[in-house]
Amino acid sequence: MAHEVLIVDDEPDIRLLIDGILSDEGYETRQAGNSDAAIAAFTAKRPSLVILDVWLQGSRLDGLGILKAMHAEDPTVPVVMISGHGTIETAVTALQHGAYDFIEKPFQTDRILVIARRAIEAARLSRENAELRLRAGPETTLDGASALVAAVRTQIERVAPTGSRVLISGLAGVGKEVAARMIHAKSRRADGPFVALNCATLAPARFEEELFGIEGDGADNTRRIGVLERADRGTLLLDEVVDMPVETQGKIVRALQDQTFERLGGAARVKVDVRVIATTNRDLHAAIGAGRFREDLYYRLAVVPLRIPSLRERREDIPELARTLLRRSAETAGIAPRELSADAIVALQGYEWPGNVRELRNVMDWLLIMAPGAANEPIRAEMLPPYVGQGAPALMKFDASADVMGLPLREARDLFETQYLQAQLMRFGGNISRTAGFVGMERSALHRKLKQLGVNTEDRNVVASG
Repeated sequence: MAHEVLIVDDEPDIRLLIDGILSDEGYETRQAGNSDAAIAAFTAKRPSLVILDVWLQGSRLDGLGILKAMHAEDPTVPVVMISGHGTIETAVTALQHGAYDFIEKPFQTDRILVIARRAIEAARLSRENAELRLRAGPETTLDGASALVAAVRTQIERVAPTGSRVLISGLAGVGKEVAARMIHAKSRRADGPFVALNCATLAPARFEEELFGIEGDGADNTRRIGVLERADRGTLLLDEVVDMPVETQGKIVRALQDQTFERLGGAARVKVDVRVIATTNRDLHAAIGAGRFREDLYYRLAVVPLRIPSLRERREDIPELARTLLRRSAETAGIAPRELSADAIVALQGYEWPGNVRELRNVMDWLLIMAPGAANEPIRAEMLPPYVGQGAPALMKFDASADVMGLPLREARDLFETQYLQAQLMRFGGNISRTAGFVGMERSALHRKLKQLGVNTEDRNVVASG
């Protein structure tokens, strides 16, 4: 996506000269000859860069005044000052008020291009660093080797470059925001901002000011831009969009259709270029039927629907996920990592995980702090939080009431095989093919063995093929 530069100079020839230099290099440009036109252009649509003359004849504000106004409204947009009467004092003042750099007239073409490229890149890095500081977290990819997750990653690869709106559904904690960030990172907007608005935690009375911003009375400290403007040329995530008030839904429909809106208290329409991704952990069709969600908004958001599977649907991913999250937790805490024993892994795979990957991460954090034993000792099943292993305690160990030593070899072997295979079935979500592959048996042979041992596979929703 081409970067846009706003050129502000009172001399038309200078504006045309800079316009030609930048246009030849693929930049999009707009021009303004005075402060009112410059601020109006800046307000209507945020540029990637402003090139601003210090001295503007017949203008209400000079370049430094415009710089202050722009910086007060949005300090993330870089401004390069130019002047034919440059002095060291003027340059220092401009830099003190937030200018990225200062260029004296007459200027060289190469210098303008180099500074423009550096300013835009510096602004991008600044946004990324601010976002990382604000939302630092270990989950940056959808991890897992299961077919379900592989299919989601393939869908993300296909939809990311298209620019289409995406509606991501899935239970709480499955990684819907992670998927949204992956789409943004692989899109043509990756250099632009990624802005998230959590609709579930925002008070209904504040929705519209957060979305559209507040115009105020024009004073530097009263205007506030909303998330739609902050996401210009980037991606806006509407997290748990079903919680958006119905009256606000009607206004966002028009904003999505026109890519324009009005700030609260304002009359001028603000134009933006934003890709919207929405997430939900509830059935939007049911919400539409109950009158809590607008059908026209649903169809604008769900251009490409994407479902993230729950953790219990992909139990085979749990071992690697658990190890990865435990390692990341140790790195973040600055302590030695620990290993997970085989029985701990089986217990983790047997749990239902209502909180999905988020809950698994919390359990790994808890284990790193609370699990007994030395750092070089593996974490065993009995060290897990009680609620994690209680779903299948009998499958993790032999029945303590059984006198194994008093049994004939055949019965003792059958007891071991029964409990071992029950545990492995649970580990692989009842999938016969994957269980057979892990234990080293043919699928048909495993079926016969389970029947011989009297293991009721139907109670475990066993899948006959992979």
